[in-house]
Amino acid sequence: AIARVKDDIRVEMQFQPFELNPQMGPEGEDSAEHLQRKYGMSDAQLAAARENLRRRGAEVGFAFGQRPRIWNTFDAHRLIHWAGLHGQQHAMKHALLQAYQADDRNPGDRAVLMDCARQCGLDEQEAARVFDSGAYTDEVRQAQAMWRDAGIHSVPSIVINGRHLIQGGQQIGRAHV
Repeated sequence: AIARVKDDIRVEMQFQPFELNPQMGPEGEDSAEHLQRKYGMSDAQLAAARENLRRRGAEVGFAFGQRPRIWNTFDAHRLIHWAGLHGQQHAMKHALLQAYQADDRNPGDRAVLMDCARQCGLDEQEAARVFDSGAYTDEVRQAQAMWRDAGIHSVPSIVINGRHLIQGGQQIGRAHV
């Protein structure tokens, strides 16, 4: 969608923190069990939803992995915030999406986060200090509360000019965004 309007509209994109499962522990949970319980899906419905997600990802050049577990993403949001202070928010978000959604790696695991920081050209020792210290916890929690209070309850959610909310994947022609 951005590519379609890039000559006519200046787009400035920022990722905001949102946890789908804020109460989930660090060990995560089997994704099939979690999704079936959360959404009341049968095995067949879950398989169809996963196939639809893989197909939609492939349409935009992204290959979803098997995603056997779901993990808490709070620490990933802290590192995304920190990366943004160094002009690398998009790179860190993309590295984490690849690690979690394609490579089935835990986005709350310290080693995964350090690997993503390194991939983005960020200082791994500084990333470790951020992770170990709990830095940016307050900032991320405040942003989460602000967006939740503004009506964000699912991902993806897109806010345009601070006024217009689009929630969920949207179909534009044959492509989904």
